[in-house]
Amino acid sequence: MSKSSELVRGHVLSILADNEFHSGEALGKKSGISRAAISKHIKVLSSLGLDIYSVTGKGYRLAQPLTLLNPDKIREHLDSSHTADIEVLNVIGSTNQYLKDISIDISNGHTCLAEAQTAGRGRHGRKWVSPYASSLYLSMHWSFVGGYSALGGLSLAVGVAIVDALHSCGVQGIQLKWPNDIYAQGKKLAGVLIEAEGQIGSSCQTIIGVGLNVALPTNVEEIGQPWIDLAQLTEPLINRNLLAGTLISELNKTLILFENSGLEPFISKWRALDVYANQAVKLVIGKQLITGVSRGIDITGAILLETGSGVKAFHGGEISVRPI
Repeated sequence: MSKSSELVRGHVLSILADNEFHSGEALGKKSGISRAAISKHIKVLSSLGLDIYSVTGKGYRLAQPLTLLNPDKIREHLDSSHTADIEVLNVIGSTNQYLKDISIDISNGHTCLAEAQTAGRGRHGRKWVSPYASSLYLSMHWSFVGGYSALGGLSLAVGVAIVDALHSCGVQGIQLKWPNDIYAQGKKLAGVLIEAEGQIGSSCQTIIGVGLNVALPTNVEEIGQPWIDLAQLTEPLINRNLLAGTLISELNKTLILFENSGLEPFISKWRALDVYANQAVKLVIGKQLITGVSRGIDITGAILLETGSGVKAFHGGEISVRPI
């Protein structure tokens, strides 16, 4: 995908963002290309997950209004303590991978956002569906001087930060699912993917990835589990630049506190937001299935499960929590 083609498509989208019809001829004139070339670019945009109407005699129109990410507008909503760089990319394989590739040269809090991902991924290598300009795909870099041992419970603290950011934007009724999911109305709203690299006894380079559903298109491919987006929870829809700036600020504050104090400051809030608190659940650990009642988390971030033999703690890895 050439940079010039991306620029053209970005320009076309900036015109279509008003949610009105624009003819192929008019789009071509404004973009300096032919109507046939516009048609090809529209097909590419549709393949990225954008819901675009094409009506003979009227032209093209987005199925819903579009707010494109803008680094300057995001910075307007940042906490004054956040001074690290923010990059907004158009289409990229993975924001996490992008930061991993440049992590040696960037500072704590350096953040990358993308309008779309072609190789977005979730926990256990699952694909993260990433249609264009429909969600927040965000990754932040942080180097922990305490190494791997300092990361215990990090995904739980990040989950609390996401809820705090959503609350600041007026979204209520949000809950957390151990260890890395954000839920609303019993459905997945967002997920966290944390990837770390480093040597034992030295600092650990960590990428905190967040995918948050904002307004998924009606033609979105099957996600594989019940999902919800902010469009179903709020009216009017939250501006994505406001949401991004608020989330980046909350993540920055959370990571500073977590680096200094660990998980302890976040435990009580996480427990209050636990979607499966005191409910019957099953843990899947590889091929092993364990059923019991969820009793929250301990001070290390392990999930507590009450079984016939008492309450036991289970840590991360290949554990998934599912309701019975």
